Amino acid sequence: MLASIFSKSRPINYVLIGTALILFYALYLLKDTTWVNSPITIAQKAGILVLLGSSMFLTGFITLKNTLTKTNTYGLLLFLMFLVLFHTTLGNNNIIIANFFLLLALRRLISLQSLITPKEKIFDASFWILAATIFHFWSILYLVLVFVSIVFHVSRDYRNWLIPVIAFFTVSIIYFMVGLMVGHGFFNHVQEQLAVSFDFTYFENIYQNIALALFAAIAVLFVVPYVFSINTKPLNLQSSHKKILFSFFIGTGIYVLSAHKNNSFLVFTFAPLAIMGANYIQSQPNKWIREAVVIGITAIAIAIFLLQL
Repeated sequence: MLASIFSKSRPINYVLIGTALILFYALYLLKDTTWVNSPITIAQKAGILVLLGSSMFLTGFITLKNTLTKTNTYGLLLFLMFLVLFHTTLGNNNIIIANFFLLLALRRLISLQSLITPKEKIFDASFWILAATIFHFWSILYLVLVFVSIVFHVSRDYRNWLIPVIAFFTVSIIYFMVGLMVGHGFFNHVQEQLAVSFDFTYFENIYQNIALALFAAIAVLFVVPYVFSINTKPLNLQSSHKKILFSFFIGTGIYVLSAHKNNSFLVFTFAPLAIMGANYIQSQPNKWIREAVVIGITAIAIAIFLLQL
């Protein structure tokens, strides 16, 4: 059964998930084949596919490297199914790039618990978060997670609180240098994102509405037990699990605040929710419940995806 297949971290699981990502992405691109007429666009689509795969497998790396779950690949499968459920994500290049940078930041922040080179990790995380703001401004909310991590681990050294400021000036200098070389139009897309919007009436079809409702239900199913389970985790892992929880709520905040929003803006919640989902699935003692959850989410995501092709 499906849950049994992904209950272990085996090479074949990564091959299956990687192949499925390529298949779904190809089906999405076949909706409009005008992009095949331009070599530049073809290269761009290939690059986005690489970033999608990298984001998915980076989620798996963060999970297993920091022992956030047992050695399973539920997190990878759930991340893929969230992408499939919200197929508009596959065509939003800026969101995909921003999310990849935030995952790089999350990796550094979770590894901060080792207290090895903490200043470098704080700078790296701040740098990646600020780089993500170039592609989607409200990614800047993730800086909250930087300061939360400092509070958890290295708050006594005042210099750690100043590192995000140094990263801000570093990214700003690089950003303005590139902008001056490319042209002032380079700044326009960031300025357009500075607005705040609470308009949730953006749905283009009924399937997007259904997908959002189902995602909200899945989020409740995974998040509520996770909140109550954190105190039962080993003490050395509790701060990491709290960061995952914080990152989910920050990702939700990015979606809520973003102007010109659509379901693709929920991508910032995919990785933390996939990790929480993997914890939920592996914690179920009854194998039939595990199978029902995994098969149910997979079947629903694929059905909604296919209905929108």
